[in-house]
Amino acid sequence: MRRVNGLATVSKALTGGGATEQRLIRAALLSTCSSSSSNSHIFSLKFADQLGLSRPSLAYGVAGTMLFSVAASSLAQDAHAKELPRSEKFLPNEVVLYQYEACPFCNKVKAVLDYNNIPYKIVEVNPISKKEIKWSDYKKVPILKVDGEQMVDSSDIIDKLFHRINPDSSIPDGDEEKKWREWVDNHLVHVLSPNIYRTTSEALESFDYITTHGNFSLTERLVAKYAGAVAMYFVSKKLKKKYNITDERAALYEAAETWVDALKGRHYLGGSKPNLADLAVFGVLKPIRYLKSGKDMVEHTHIGEWYTRMENAVGESAGIRE
Repeated sequence: MRRVNGLATVSKALTGGGATEQRLIRAALLSTCSSSSSNSHIFSLKFADQLGLSRPSLAYGVAGTMLFSVAASSLAQDAHAKELPRSEKFLPNEVVLYQYEACPFCNKVKAVLDYNNIPYKIVEVNPISKKEIKWSDYKKVPILKVDGEQMVDSSDIIDKLFHRINPDSSIPDGDEEKKWREWVDNHLVHVLSPNIYRTTSEALESFDYITTHGNFSLTERLVAKYAGAVAMYFVSKKLKKKYNITDERAALYEAAETWVDALKGRHYLGGSKPNLADLAVFGVLKPIRYLKSGKDMVEHTHIGEWYTRMENAVGESAGIRE
């Protein structure tokens, strides 16, 4: 009860705080994580209106992140699944990713870069000032710069990277791979927020991760953590209704099992090595994997072995923080 009452007190700042406090709260609530869909952006504006806040230029999207052991023979296969460096095909002088650490769409892009051993600089964007991307007319993340060329929207970025890494190949347009890449953007991401903000304790856990790994000042971190947690706890209830979710965990477990069923016994959807759909699912799930919701997902579904294979296949991050 003490925690709930404390959060309720913080919630008063949503409508009664000063301009600075409200600006911090909006940043905590409405992160700019870009996807192929505008649904999350539309919902964030409606929610801001309900709180009596001025409409931000921010789009809702931060979703904010028990390993399973596998047999030695499986691990040996995973080692071979990792792509060799594509240096002979893709030799950029500079790759820079502007991101939020907890953004699922940013993690989609990182999964592709890491899997292909493409070195890149990481610039963590402050979600309040966004000074790191003031140079761009595009105000969402991820933004990827390759030798000065700006790329935006996670799925478009991945398509362009695929072309550069595989100049002699076209984007896989098979029904299966395309179907599951769209499923990630149109279904899986919408299941995450109701789960990571399901209870007040989980909301605080999620915002602790977001603010600890994000680019916040100390004051911003404290306001964002507590005001964001209480606000997103209530927002998650509206998201359940919006996406017709009755039981958050059941929906998450069903999504995980749906993906496992799609593998049809294969190590990856791509067969012997991950394809773009594998990397998309892995990237979106990565921010929640070691939160309570992610641990529950692995404990209560069969997705753990695939996820561990993907961790081994993608390997260590190729990113370097500025």
